Amino acid sequence: MSDLKTQRNDGDVVQFLERVENPKRKADAFKILDLMTEVVGEEPKMWGESIVGYGNYHYKYESGREGDWFLVGFSPRKQNMSLYIMAGFAEYDDLMSKLGKHKTGKSCLYINKLADIDMDVLKQLVTASVAHMTETTQSSEETN
Repeated sequence: MSDLKTQRNDGDVVQFLERVENPKRKADAFKILDLMTEVVGEEPKMWGESIVGYGNYHYKYESGREGDWFLVGFSPRKQNMSLYIMAGFAEYDDLMSKLGKHKTGKSCLYINKLADIDMDVLKQLVTASVAHMTETTQSSEETN
């Protein structure tokens, strides 16, 4: 089985964000950095070359594949800001309807700019997702 390419590393988060070319995207990235740092209560870590992640959990699929991943994270991509909401969105219809202009993937929230969304709702979403992931991964570790 191949190793996951995106691993936590000792890269400097602030240096990474300072290299974001678009000034508005850079400013938004620092706002998300502050929001997630406040919610999680931990310092961020670089994951791979372009993801800022918080926390850590171990997963193991029925297939036998396993690894470590972050609880919540983000990446200031050229086309949009990608937020990694690892709990997904199925449980958060009410919050998602109040968030503002966005798109989603399975666990990815895509935002063009923070001005398009309600930051209080984003904070609630991040808080709920981190709580869900922490509870889920702790209870699954206890049963293993």
